[in-house]
Amino acid sequence: MFILFTGLSGAGKSTLADKLNQKLIQNGVKSYVLDGDVLRKGINKDLNYTEDDRRENLRRMAEISKLFLQTGTVVSAAFIAPYETSRELIKTIVGARNYIEVFVNTSLETCKKRDVKGLYKKAGNNEIKNFTGVNAPYEVPQKPTLEINESQNIETAVEIVFSLIMNRI
Repeated sequence: MFILFTGLSGAGKSTLADKLNQKLIQNGVKSYVLDGDVLRKGINKDLNYTEDDRRENLRRMAEISKLFLQTGTVVSAAFIAPYETSRELIKTIVGARNYIEVFVNTSLETCKKRDVKGLYKKAGNNEIKNFTGVNAPYEVPQKPTLEINESQNIETAVEIVFSLIMNRI
């Protein structure tokens, strides 16, 4: 099973993926988290934030995820994934039957408040180009499997995703 947590920077994608991973492991499910920030420091360090590079970043992540899926590992992927076409490509690569899309719907205002790295401020000052939500688009998912709203607490959100996974595996 592959779970894509998509949303703006600071939405809570990585937090949800990490908490879900812990719960899956505690319940005897082989699980792994792929985080966009981590991949960008390693295998994808040659990529920038242009639209083409963002698509390639996500394509590589999906191919890596496919390898994990072949071992029976549940993959939670925390990536902004700003384009609908990229999310569809991910679904094609990992297989539609394995794909769960979780839209972490957090307002831009809340994401800016959570911005411990100061990225939104830098983007607002044009110090960062192509920053999603400020000077690059985020296409809201049209048909996510689940939508997690910022008003839901993390424990409830994790339980909702966990239940869906357990019903599918």
